[in-house]
Amino acid sequence: MDTLNNIFTQINGVVWGPLMLILLLGVGIYLQLGLKLLPIRKLGTGFKLMWQGRDEKHTPSGKSKTDDDGEISPFNALMTALSATIGTGNIAGVATAIALGGPGAVFWMWITALVGMATKFAEAVLAVRFRETDSTGNHIGGPMFYIKNGLGRKWLWLGAAFAFFGAVAAFGIGNTVQSNSVADALESSFSIPPMVTGIVIMLLSGAVILGGIKRIAKVAGKLVPIMGIAYIVAGIVVLIIQADQIPGAFSSIFYYAFNPHAALGGFAGAAVMAAIRFGVARGIFSNEAGLGSAPIAHAAARTKNPVRQGLIAMLGTFIDTIMVCSITALVILTAPVWQTGEAGASLTALSFDNALPGYGEAIVSIVLSIFAFTTILGWSFYGEKCFQFLFGTRSIMLYRVLFVLAVPVGAMAQLGFIWLMADTFNAMMAIPNLIALALLSPVVFKLAKAYFNGEDILPGEELDHDKA
Repeated sequence: MDTLNNIFTQINGVVWGPLMLILLLGVGIYLQLGLKLLPIRKLGTGFKLMWQGRDEKHTPSGKSKTDDDGEISPFNALMTALSATIGTGNIAGVATAIALGGPGAVFWMWITALVGMATKFAEAVLAVRFRETDSTGNHIGGPMFYIKNGLGRKWLWLGAAFAFFGAVAAFGIGNTVQSNSVADALESSFSIPPMVTGIVIMLLSGAVILGGIKRIAKVAGKLVPIMGIAYIVAGIVVLIIQADQIPGAFSSIFYYAFNPHAALGGFAGAAVMAAIRFGVARGIFSNEAGLGSAPIAHAAARTKNPVRQGLIAMLGTFIDTIMVCSITALVILTAPVWQTGEAGASLTALSFDNALPGYGEAIVSIVLSIFAFTTILGWSFYGEKCFQFLFGTRSIMLYRVLFVLAVPVGAMAQLGFIWLMADTFNAMMAIPNLIALALLSPVVFKLAKAYFNGEDILPGEELDHDKA
């Protein structure tokens, strides 16, 4: 076990190292420039399409659902992607970035999000353009499919590599690690035994996951907006209470993004490179832009137009990082406790408790629990589609059952090695995806240009998964 641990530690240091972060940012910047900053310029259009796409009976095209392909509404596709994206990274990840990189890390997190919007846009466009239908008639897509159908069968091995890494990573980053976080939070805040937490989450998640994407999307479409808005409102209440500290918080974010931060209190200080490194790393960990997970959900959207879904998909990065992560960051930086040496979810909880004594910790624990629960739902679908790509449609129910049974194991186990392995595979998902995004970028640019020139965009030849 020690040997395996050492091997994965070394691999993890490479795949989450500076080269990977440069690759993720580099591809994002290339896509953003190639799209002429379209994701930023068309942010309002994206929100408009998202609002129209919430209707189960109609899509953003204005047509009835029988006229468009797909299983879930464009809005619920975004909520499913956000269910997997908004989680521990928004609460614990932001706190860790500040604790290790100083206030300047928040600025670089924002930059990562603005770049990542282009990546998410491209991922969703390709997911819809190159998706297939399986033997049950459901639409399936994601990096493994746009690699196979966009780059050709000679690249099939790369798609299989992504699917393998995704199927394995889902058990860690999207399952056991999440249930473990919930168990820890509820035990510390409400003295609930981890076994009880694990069993309850297993039963609740099982009732949703075993029903497939339509049930997952329906639950995500309700829970994610409610909890996201509730967390933002709670954060705004804290910021109103600590309003006099807000100018100083913004000032420190912009100043320390380009200047080293001296040691202060329990804070060890941070160089500018640390601010960049941890801001970028935690930003990507939170919004998952470039990892290739979100397009798996967007491929099931009820639409025939890949660009429309791309405009909706890019909102996931904006909502996750610019909105939710920013609330966490400002709550932390307007409270004095970030300089005490605390990190992770405990730092966020202490910061909320500073303004709302006796309530702050409970609020963070409850929100963290709901976020982690929805992450389990979203990642179950990601892992299932990866598993299906490797072993066929008949393997779906086996994967769902195994995924649900792993939940209580995660709640009660020590997850040091599992976290390390899952985190490593999670990063390795990005490599095949980024290669595909770079090679297929001309397709994205062409489709985007045609859409905004008012030209009809054909979805392409409908692909049958069992024949392709």
